[in-house]
Amino acid sequence: MNLLTHLWYLLTHRTFLTLLLIVNAAGTIYGYIWYQYQLAITAPQFIIFVPDSPTASLFFSIAVIGWLLGKNFKLIEALALITLVKYGIWAVVMNLLTLYENGSLEPEAWMLVFSHFMMAVEAVIYIGKYRFTYSHVIIAAIWTLHNDVIDYVYGQFPYYHVVTKYTNHIGYFTFWLSIACIAIAFVAHNRKEYLHKL
Repeated sequence: MNLLTHLWYLLTHRTFLTLLLIVNAAGTIYGYIWYQYQLAITAPQFIIFVPDSPTASLFFSIAVIGWLLGKNFKLIEALALITLVKYGIWAVVMNLLTLYENGSLEPEAWMLVFSHFMMAVEAVIYIGKYRFTYSHVIIAAIWTLHNDVIDYVYGQFPYYHVVTKYTNHIGYFTFWLSIACIAIAFVAHNRKEYLHKL
């Protein structure tokens, strides 16, 4: 067994997956708590679309539960890949933009930079575990782009000062970030189809 095979064995071992689930579940709970004040003043029809990052980590947590049970929740996996990469990168960029604007970041913000970067990393690392199809990617893409409309047409984006200051620019960036993440999911599926045919 080569190094990559050993690493994949470690990453997919039940013990590691259980630890991964615990970490993501804790992050999900923390994320929903972080959004509590915004959720308290959000109209009921928008609530599900407001806490983007914790919902992404919730999708991944459910996917991990599936793997531990020997199952693949395919739509959830597609949603997890797309949204984890998207909101992981988005939060890192927003916090770095805040650093550029203010000249410094609070320790909590640096924690968010690290944790959201790792969200994107874990989504990509586990591409080998996903079993979603094109139809699942399309449904996940509709969810993701619809969320962008809710955020930037109806003003339900996360409350960051820089987002409010540069709403139009960030909305444009977010749309293309969504497209890029959807493309990653299509490429991941294409790669699996190609390898399956070999």
